[in-house]
Amino acid sequence: MNIRIGKRCIGEQHPVFIIAEACDNHFGNMDLAKEMIRKSRLAGADCIKFQHHLADEEMLPDIPMSDNFEEPLYEFLKKNALTLEQHRELKRYCEETGILYLCTPFSYQAAKEVKSIGVEAFKIGSGEMTDLTSLKAIAALGNPMILSTGMCTLEEIRGTYDAMKSWGAAFCFTNCVSEYPPVYEDMNIGFIKTMRREFPDIVIGHSDHAPDLFTSFAAVALGARIIEKHIILDKRMPGPDQSVSIDMKDLAELVDGVRKIEAALGAEKKIHDKEKQIREWAFRSVVTVRDIPEGTILTEDMLWTKRPGTGIPSRELPDLIGKRTKRFLAANAMMQRDDIETA
Repeated sequence: MNIRIGKRCIGEQHPVFIIAEACDNHFGNMDLAKEMIRKSRLAGADCIKFQHHLADEEMLPDIPMSDNFEEPLYEFLKKNALTLEQHRELKRYCEETGILYLCTPFSYQAAKEVKSIGVEAFKIGSGEMTDLTSLKAIAALGNPMILSTGMCTLEEIRGTYDAMKSWGAAFCFTNCVSEYPPVYEDMNIGFIKTMRREFPDIVIGHSDHAPDLFTSFAAVALGARIIEKHIILDKRMPGPDQSVSIDMKDLAELVDGVRKIEAALGAEKKIHDKEKQIREWAFRSVVTVRDIPEGTILTEDMLWTKRPGTGIPSRELPDLIGKRTKRFLAANAMMQRDDIETA
């Protein structure tokens, strides 16, 4: 249950793959885009993702407005979308900086174009999740695909899963709620467990539109192996995804938190080396509560438990009742096994 993007393997036995989604928060400004690359690398993200829009290929000019845009999307993209040459330059800059470049093509033509510059995988947005016509054409290009499942029913997700399998595509899903920003009651992070159960042979991740980090951390704890988070250089900057984006300080905190959480997710219960020294003083042993003469038959009112745990374990106190002492035992002293007769 792994998927490979370039040299990176993503799956159960590998670190969570963290994607910094630059979206269109750069407004087509290459200096801003490159600063996002640099700072995402410094924050520890595995990958930074841009979007390739060919407005006339993906939409009609007159489409309904979305709450997260202050102008028609078609007009916004015409002004701010990155060109293929800009994508080529950003990909090269990512290689120099040491972070993986990823791209979301919003049409088959856009996918072909970024494929031509060597993009190693496609991220597919939720809007294209059920567009089997486009997905089949994009899958035929041969790149691994990460598909977000926002706005989809489980039956629709199953339908896309079956289609992708029939085409022999390498793909994975990310859980997603396409609200900007989402209402927490709508997040249903537990659905990640459902997806892992329904599709056990593919990687499941989480594409998070919350404006903070909590749901991303929860997703990792629930088994997400990919975390995608929108980023912005400064939360005071305007932008179409400003309300669902985290800044670079938050991105570094996200990476740090995810690495700590995945390190803590082991399921084995054992006594660790650092616990052993604490166990010695923190556990309790059987002690006397008053002077006990030699030859006394022990009764419950003579014994209690106190730290440290270096004597007879407290759990064995009931076994001592009725036993005879071999010597005088002073009050408030730890009992030893050779203080009592064994027969």
